[in-house]
Amino acid sequence: MNQHFVICISNAEYPASLERRKLYEVLPDPDAESLGQLRVKDESGEDYLYPKELFVSVDLPSGTEKAVISAA
Repeated sequence: MNQHFVICISNAEYPASLERRKLYEVLPDPDAESLGQLRVKDESGEDYLYPKELFVSVDLPSGTEKAVISAA
């Protein structure tokens, strides 16, 4: 699997869009990453750019990753 997931650690500027301690899917966007941003599917179900420092990256075990993806 080539999914990338992060956990939100700060939502002070985006309380309606992000929940702290929640897992989010990151979509590939090399241009955004070069600017210190991540393209994240947020609470609206849409993908938006957010500062990288709002998240920590997580590596999920294969079985967990499959379960998360199929639950989406």
